[in-house]
Order: sequence, then C-alpha cells, then structure tokens
Amino acid sequence: MTGPSARFHALRQPVGGGFDRRLIAPMILGSILNPINSSMLAVALIPIGRSFGAAPSETAWLITGLYLATAVGQPVIGRLVDSFGPRRLYLTGTALVGVAGLIGVLAPQLWVLIVSRVLLGFGTSAAYPASMFLLRTESERTGMRSPSGVLAALSISNQVVAVLGPPLGGLLIGAGGWHLIFAVNVPLSAACLVLGAWRLPRLSGRGKADGVDIPGMVLFAGMLTAFMLFLMDPEPARWPVLVISVGAGTAFVVRELRTAAPFLDLRVLGGNVPLLATYGRQFLAFVTSYAFLYGFTQWLEEGHSLSPSTAGLILLPMSVAAIAVTAVTGRRPEVRGKLVVGSLVQVAGCATLLLIDSATPIWILVVLGAVIGIPQGLNGLANQNALYAQADPARMGSSAGLLRTFMYLGALVASAANAAFYQDGATTGGLHHLGWLLVVVAGLFLIVTVADRSLRRVGRDDRS
Repeated sequence: MTGPSARFHALRQPVGGGFDRRLIAPMILGSILNPINSSMLAVALIPIGRSFGAAPSETAWLITGLYLATAVGQPVIGRLVDSFGPRRLYLTGTALVGVAGLIGVLAPQLWVLIVSRVLLGFGTSAAYPASMFLLRTESERTGMRSPSGVLAALSISNQVVAVLGPPLGGLLIGAGGWHLIFAVNVPLSAACLVLGAWRLPRLSGRGKADGVDIPGMVLFAGMLTAFMLFLMDPEPARWPVLVISVGAGTAFVVRELRTAAPFLDLRVLGGNVPLLATYGRQFLAFVTSYAFLYGFTQWLEEGHSLSPSTAGLILLPMSVAAIAVTAVTGRRPEVRGKLVVGSLVQVAGCATLLLIDSATPIWILVVLGAVIGIPQGLNGLANQNALYAQADPARMGSSAGLLRTFMYLGALVASAANAAFYQDGATTGGLHHLGWLLVVVAGLFLIVTVADRSLRRVGRDDRS
C-alpha cells in the first residue's frame, strides 16, 4: 500500500477492524455547519429585510454571498485536502465559521452581514472534502468498497439539521432577534475545533502542495458574479453583464485546461461521462431544493402572513420525510431507483406550487412540504453514492469538492430565481412564476436520470 492511505495507516491505527468510529463525530459536526446556516436563514430573510429596510431582491445576496464563496471554496479546499490531508483544513475552516458568526452578530449594516455570510461559505467548505478523504482511506484499510452506512449517516445528519434549522431559527428570532442565528456558530465552531484536534489524524495527503491558481479563481468568481447580477434582474439593459460572464467563463475553461495546477480541475471530467452526469443532476436537484426552501418560506411569511416560528414549523414535515426516506434507503448502495422515484415526486411537488395561494389551508401546505421532502431524502444521497463509485480514488477530495460546487451552483441559480420573481415582494404571483421554473428544472432532472444507463451498475457489485 502506497500514497496517502499508507501514511494514514502508519500514523493512526484505529481500534478494531471496522470503520474507525472516532472519526464520525467531527465529520458529522463539520458537515452540518453549512446546512444549519442555510435552513435557519430561510425564516430570517423577511425579519432581516425589515430590520435594514431591504427588499427580498437585496436580502437574496445573503444567500448568494455564501454560495458564491462555497462554489469557489469547495474545489480549492478539496485540492488542499488532497495535498495536506484533512486535519489542518478542517480546523482552519471551522475556526473561520466562529469568526463569521461574531461578525454577523455585530453587523450594523446589510453589507457587513453579507460579508459574514461569505466568510461562512469559505469556512464551511472544508468538512465535506475532508470527510470524503477520510472515508476513502478507511475504505481501503477495511476493504469496504462502498461505506454506504457512513455516507447515509452523514446525509441523515444533514437532514436532521434541516429539521431543526427552520424551527430553531424561528425560536431564536422570537427570543432575541435574527442576530442569534449567527451567534450559534460560535459554540458550533468551538465544538468542531475540540473534536477535530482530538480525533482527526495527522497526515500529509500527497505530501506536496500544488500552486494556487489565482487567475483561475478570479475568472471563476467573476463569471459567477456577473451571471448572478444578470439573473437577479434579467432586463435587456443587463445583457452586457451576461456577455461579460460568458467571456470570463470561456477564458476560465481555456486557462484551466492549459495550466498544470488548475483552480478547478476540469480534467476530473475528462472521459468520465457518468461523473459529469452526476454533477449535472446535483446541480438540477439543488436548484429545486433551495428555491423551494427559500422561496416557499418567504411566501409563507409574507404572502400567507405567518410568523417566522410558524413558518419554521410548517417546514418540519418536509425534513422529517427526508430523514425517514434516507434512513430506509440509505444503506442500499444502488442509486438508479432512488433517482427515478425522487425525480417523479419532485415534478409532482413542484407542479403543486402552481395551485396554492394565500387562502390555501395550512394542512395542504404541510402535506406539500412532506412531499417535497421525499426527493430531498433520495436525490442528494444517491448522487453522493454515485460520485463515490465513479470518481478517481486519487482525486477523491477534488471530486467531492466539485460535487459540492455543483450543489452550490444550483443554490446560486435558486437565489437568483427568488430575487427575480420576488422583485415586488414574496407574492403569490411570484411563487407561481417560481413554480413554473421548478417544474421545468425537475423535468430536466428526470430526463437526465432516465437517459443515464450507467446508473444501473452503480452499487450492484459494491455492497458494504
């Protein structure tokens, strides 16, 4: 045995012959930092907007700022994990989360709060590629080709946070205002630092660092920022911004394919069509997921005149359904059936958005949330299992970081859609326009899934 796995085993010999369960706690705690901030913010956007006198199209930058940072941060940190190992990146990232939380608590203006969210995006980008690196090294040691049980545990933990986030955010806002949803990052950061320093192994990955591709990072960030500026207000006068985005994107692709140490390793995709399809599904799945989370929640508070705490409680069945589905199906490594069912239910749930209005009874809204929770429990975990089977083991950190990048690209498009359709507030008309977009996106997800024949093989010969 050679490479990072050999160094890992030389530095740390876990207890027993199975997966080293001492790693699970820091892996899970680190992985929930992003979803807890996402889910709590869903019920805080309207109160924050009222506090700063900002429209939904302006507070949408609280979402966009975090996901722009994570879209850039995930591939960078994924490559650094491959080079230096998971420990130091995990500790640095989780420390930054605490700093961002303090800035958010003290923010006097909306732009400072957006800066806090950007820092949160970078800080929460470390745990996932670090966890996938650890999974690969442990898998090689134990002989488990697909540690689906551990992957399911990570997915379920994120779903649990999605359950707790909206009602917890509503309770915190009721108790002391929206500032408290930023304050919770301080104790979470401290807990991650303690667990990470205590339990994560010291290993050096490949033992060398590649050069940092600053031009690639600038082009990528410029491409996304210009694209978001256009999507959030797609007026004819903004077409030059779209041209800038296309130009930056073209220059980015050319540079990344020519440089020896690219910021975003597009060569991961070279010749690996199944992996590329998985990234596409991840993007489409999270356009739907995040657009619903933020768009539906804002409409509940403004279009249906509910309090943040009530809106949070209405979202509980959505995440409960997602947890239940993940718990039932999570240990099965096969992915195609999960994706087909998830895509069909997703189309039906998005179409239902077109039928609701301010007079719709609460119980129907609760049922709708539960229906949307089913694909959320199936699609994310299935794509994660597919990546684990399709990615080059030597580039697992980079590939995992890229999966999260596509996830956050989906979140960026969702944020832009919410801003564009809620220009005049979170109205029922805006929700229906959002619903039409999501029906189209969910339909594309179904088409990509059915057309991908490679999914039939994933998980059949890789049972743990």
